Amino acid sequence: MNNNIFPCYWFNQNGAEAARFYTSVFRNSKITVDTPMVINIEIEGQKLMFLNAGPMFRPNLTLSLMMMCDSKEEAEGYYQKLSENGKVMMELDSYPWSECYAWVEDQYGISWQLYYAKEAYRQKFSPVMMFTGQNNGRCREALKYYTSIFPNSKTEGIMEYEEGQGDIAGNVAHSQFVINDYVMMAMDSSHDHKANFTEGTSITIMTKDQDETDYYWNEFTKEGEESMCGWLKDKYGFSWQIVPNRLIELTNTHEVDKAQKAFGAMMKMKKIIIKDIEDAYNS
Repeated sequence: MNNNIFPCYWFNQNGAEAARFYTSVFRNSKITVDTPMVINIEIEGQKLMFLNAGPMFRPNLTLSLMMMCDSKEEAEGYYQKLSENGKVMMELDSYPWSECYAWVEDQYGISWQLYYAKEAYRQKFSPVMMFTGQNNGRCREALKYYTSIFPNSKTEGIMEYEEGQGDIAGNVAHSQFVINDYVMMAMDSSHDHKANFTEGTSITIMTKDQDETDYYWNEFTKEGEESMCGWLKDKYGFSWQIVPNRLIELTNTHEVDKAQKAFGAMMKMKKIIIKDIEDAYNS
């Protein structure tokens, strides 16, 4: 598992409340970062980030989380807690792909697919991208796109809809792929979910240096769109955050004045330029 790649969800100033909720729900979980803007939690050692960034965006089901459960009892426990004050998309039941599965949207708008897995798994949870609306039918193409960008990447399996299975025959019902040793999943949906990829859901990539930052930024923005503060959208409109580890070091220092200078410099940038932030930090 690569913990330098992880999902991020946008909250309207209630990220800390949500973090406390999730760490009360999931076993072996804890809050690891708790600042006014950024909250990180870990679930069985795997990272998830919440951003307190205002009312502009909110999570939706175009990026759900597939939670692998060791037992039916684990899945049932999560189902009861996550569905309370939330919405059930698929009831906890036996399905052709799992004898105990459910899909719920919790009270904070994050969608969870709870999957009882008899087989071994590499990650406790994996992000599931849904290609719907204008992206419907582009899942297979996207798998090739993402695995061509990241090292140590491959598509591990694709299941298609057949005639009469509730979607367009040939659309991807489920797929699993790996980007730089991080497991993700993806699917098509021709149903009208009234949801598209937005900044409400994104994936963060922590980079080791400027070269790696430049590489991902340039690859995604060839056909995508630059945004601010290390954010961009790829050609499907999906948001990525390209964040150098050095940025975190400079903005999380106990030297508050220097941290504020570094943060102020970052706020003016599209792609993060490490040297310019270091210069601001040392000014």
